[in-house]
Amino acid sequence: MPKLIVVDNNSVDRSAEIARDTPAKLVTEARQGYGYALRRGLQEASGDLIILAEPDGTFVAKDIWKLLVYSDDFDMVLGTRTTRELVWAEANMGIFLRLGNWVVAKLLELLFNGPSISDCGCTLRLIHRAAALRLLPHLTVGGSHFLPEMVILGLLGKMRMVEVPVHYRGRLGRSKITGSLITAVRVGWRMINLIVGYRVRAWLGRAPRIS
Repeated sequence: MPKLIVVDNNSVDRSAEIARDTPAKLVTEARQGYGYALRRGLQEASGDLIILAEPDGTFVAKDIWKLLVYSDDFDMVLGTRTTRELVWAEANMGIFLRLGNWVVAKLLELLFNGPSISDCGCTLRLIHRAAALRLLPHLTVGGSHFLPEMVILGLLGKMRMVEVPVHYRGRLGRSKITGSLITAVRVGWRMINLIVGYRVRAWLGRAPRIS
């Protein structure tokens, strides 16, 4: 039976209260940050397959089936919000965000000789628990640039991964990341620094060894 885990990362709305009235397992992550919340979710998950998602209404539940289709052949299945026909008109995915997201994703793909990667910031993704356990000791990012680190470490660990197109709808509420152009630029810059930094460490033989 699938288990839903809700990570309360110091939310100031009624998220925790609502979660308590559902069958979901509610856990609290006191360290503030998008990455810390996702890392806590990975730690708490006990199923063989783990799916990460945001609870803001941007993703469509039926897209989980797309991830599951490839789960037998890949260690990690990444969603990509780059198919225009699946990006809803209300979604916050203007030309600047689309282009910046694509450029950072292609930088990661190029520097780590990865598979085709077109979206570096899509939370909707699947990972096998065995693969997650290999990554967890090496994850360092607690902020909003967490997702590229997960992919980089997976590639360093020779994990098989693939992207599949998913729906992207309008958000309930305002994003703390893409709701401001300045914040979005800062996050993109952190992602670039992270990617280049890991590549330099790999060239110097100092990259993490994913056992």
